[in-house]
Amino acid sequence: MTGVAPTRVLIADDHAMVRNGFRLVLDAQPDMSVVGEAADGAAALEQAALLRPDVVLADIRMPKVDGLELTRRLSGTTRVIVVTTFDHDEYVHTALRNGACGFLLKRSGPTLLIEAIRAAMAGDTLISPQVTVRLLRGLADREPPAEPREPLTEREREIAALVAAGRTNAEIAADLFISPGTVKTHLANVSGKLGARNRVEIAAWAWAAGLPATHPK
Repeated sequence: MTGVAPTRVLIADDHAMVRNGFRLVLDAQPDMSVVGEAADGAAALEQAALLRPDVVLADIRMPKVDGLELTRRLSGTTRVIVVTTFDHDEYVHTALRNGACGFLLKRSGPTLLIEAIRAAMAGDTLISPQVTVRLLRGLADREPPAEPREPLTEREREIAALVAAGRTNAEIAADLFISPGTVKTHLANVSGKLGARNRVEIAAWAWAAGLPATHPK
């Protein structure tokens, strides 16, 4: 990672033990640095404005401003990964609709936390495996596919299907024999046509639209 600035992380959680645990894990990574902590959502907003972190880790149930509202307020300016004990469908749905770049359960462990931060920095969205399939199925079941602003090309539909199948950008590139940069360009076009703010919304649309390769066996 020589020559690359470490990812700056702000931890927002009302439990000091959780903040300390996350800090120990993240500060041990050569490409990450914890630049601040906040014990409630209001303090997290202040710290985010002051420190301008690359990523905010946000618990949901916090005093003053909860993690879902924190995510909404920071959307578009700061990447937010929600890290919580609670995996209620409505929490997951609201967090992602509010622009979260990831949704993790605290019991998922340190490896997934690290992966989620790196994924967010790469423009991907990582969700704890325990909730991914249930979430996507639920979104598809209750929301009919939105009509794209423009028709997707065959390649764009293929990539949307692979996103829904859980492929990363690198895996999609390998599957289709194209560069990761080309994948990102296609995904940006898909997002624009669907009005989708993240990969999960693309995946949910693909499930609802019945694109091939979107349903796990």
